[in-house]
This record gives sequence, structure tokens and C-alpha cells, in this order.
Amino acid sequence: MRKMIFFLLVAAQLVSAQELALVRKDERFGYINKTGDFVIQPKYKVAKNFSDGLAAFEDNGKWGYINMKGDVVIPATFDEAKYFDSGISVVAKDKKWFYINKKGETVTPPPTDKVYDFENGLAWIKRDGKVGIINSKMEVVIEPKYEAIKSFEGGFARVKNTERWGIIDKTGKVIVDVIYDDIGDYYQGVAWAKSGGNFGLVNGSKFTAIDGVTKIWDFSDGMTYAKKGEKIGFIDTKGNWVIEPKFDKAKAFNKGLAPVFVGKKWGYINDKGAIVIEPKYDDAEVFSNDGLAPVKDDKNWGFINDSGKMIIPAQYQISAGGLLSIFKSDEKGFVNGIARVKNEKKWGFIKTDGQVLGGQWFENAELFRK
Repeated sequence: MRKMIFFLLVAAQLVSAQELALVRKDERFGYINKTGDFVIQPKYKVAKNFSDGLAAFEDNGKWGYINMKGDVVIPATFDEAKYFDSGISVVAKDKKWFYINKKGETVTPPPTDKVYDFENGLAWIKRDGKVGIINSKMEVVIEPKYEAIKSFEGGFARVKNTERWGIIDKTGKVIVDVIYDDIGDYYQGVAWAKSGGNFGLVNGSKFTAIDGVTKIWDFSDGMTYAKKGEKIGFIDTKGNWVIEPKFDKAKAFNKGLAPVFVGKKWGYINDKGAIVIEPKYDDAEVFSNDGLAPVKDDKNWGFINDSGKMIIPAQYQISAGGLLSIFKSDEKGFVNGIARVKNEKKWGFIKTDGQVLGGQWFENAELFRK
């Protein structure tokens, strides 16, 4: 008996841990796993991605939620339904938006002029034109006192007051004073910022302008790209030019390589600025953690490895998100060993060896979600 209970618990954990993808087949939506098998058969006229273990589905004009086994856990009684996060979702009934928990029970937030979606356990509240933050326990974390608060990235968010920008942490502590004309995401204690006509880097209360720079992008992989004059190069978190501005366009580094635009083609450089994959592509994206990068040859996309070898022929279209996707974390190319691609008006998934997941193509396919 104990063994049976143990195996049931393990099975339940596996179900909750797996990722499923929303796909449409024969004009109905269902969900497949990462072997390409249907876990939930395509039977819904309209459905949404999984998020926080539940997915919204429509039945006769009303919305409810299913779990990852396809069981209805919240009956379809709502006029609209959004995505769960940290056990809370936003739904609508009789033209009124409100919060529910995973039991379908109404959850009352602190007073707010508008109901916002939760994101990583936090949501905005709004009073008298000012916004603050609440947590999933419906506690006020940050009182409404800002004109705008952007999404938290790595535990930090950009905030705006009196047309000036700064950065706070999840407790509301001001990390970067709200005094800048514009500001980027906080990364390892540094953010790019604009002060007056100058672009530079800010660390706490210290702003250091970088001479001649007219634009800086957000940091990743220890550096970022910046524009000086008409050319783009790369700077480190101290504002030093690691790679002098000499490229027409550029994208972020990952796995030690970055796409750059030279002349009329895209190639890749290493962290020394040397071209290691010749510029010969019509477009190119950042390398994924799987070690492959999408590159465009004429009208189609394929995938190369870090030596520039074409591993998957250029015969697909790619996209960060699908028809129903709202997730900011959507990436082009491979994500955890699987890439979402389009082939002759059909959508599906390929693995890093180029094989089509489950040998199936669909009318629509979304990225895998938990």
C-alpha cells in the first residue's frame, strides 16, 4: 500500500512538473507533451496556454480552467479568463474584472481603480492615477505613489515619477534615484541611463556618462551593445569599450557569441570583437543555451552551431510567440531543446537534431508552458 501511495505521489509530481504545448488540430485545441503525444486531446474550440499549472478553456461562451490532466477544476462560468500566477488569476463576469484563487473563489484585493494581472507573484494596484504593488496574499508591498512601474526583472523594476525614472527592488526600496530621463533594466548593480543629453551607466547614486554614446541597450552576458555615431560596439558594466563601435547593427551576446550586421549581411563575433562566423545571412538571432542560433537565408530560417555549421537547413519560419501568446519570456529559436517553427503554413516543433517532434504539424502551436 505504501509503495502504491509513493508511486501515485511521484506520478502526480511528474504531471505537475511537465510542460505542455497548446496546439490546434482539425480546428480544435489540445495539449501535447515533449514527446509529441497528446496529453489532452484536441476538443476545445478555444483554449489558452498553461500557466501555474492551469489553463483556461471556453465552453458555450463561458470560461473555466483545467489542470494538466485535462480535469475541469474550475467550471466554465466566467465571461473572460486570464492566466494564473502564484495561485491567482483575473476573470470577468457581468462586465466586472476580479481575482480568483485555484478553487475558483473570489479573492478581494486592497482598494484599486483597476485589476491587473499577477506576474511573478506581484501585481499593480492603482489609486488616483498612481500605481503601487500588491503580493498574492493581497498585501500592499508598495503604496501607490508612482506614475508607472515596469515589470520586475531579476528582482528590480523601473519606476517613473514626475517624468523621471529610477529603480526599486521588490520591497519598494529605491536602488537608483528617480532622477533620470530614461533608464534600463538593473543588471549586476548597474543600469544604463539617460541624463539630459547624455547616455551612460548608473550605479546607485553615481552616474557616469559615456562620451558620444546616443543609445545603450540592456545588459546580458556581462556586457551590452551601445551606439556611438552611426556605429555599434560593446561596453562592459564599468562603461569601458570592450569592442569598439564598428558595426552597423548588433544583438546581444550569449554563449560567447553575438550577431552583428556588416555591410548588408549578418554574422557573429566573439567577445574580442573578431568575426568568427562570416556575415552571409539576411538575418540572425542570438544563440540559445542549447548552442544553436537561428539564421535567415533569403526567406527561410535554419539553425547553425557555434562554428557556423548549418545543423538544420533553412526551410522554416520562426516566431517568438504564437497567436495566443502573451508571455514576455518567449524566445525565438531553441528553448530547452525544442524550437517552434512554421513549415508550409503548418506549425510544429523540431529538436536539436532537426527531427520533427512527434512527426506532427498543426494549424497552430504555442510554446511549451507549465
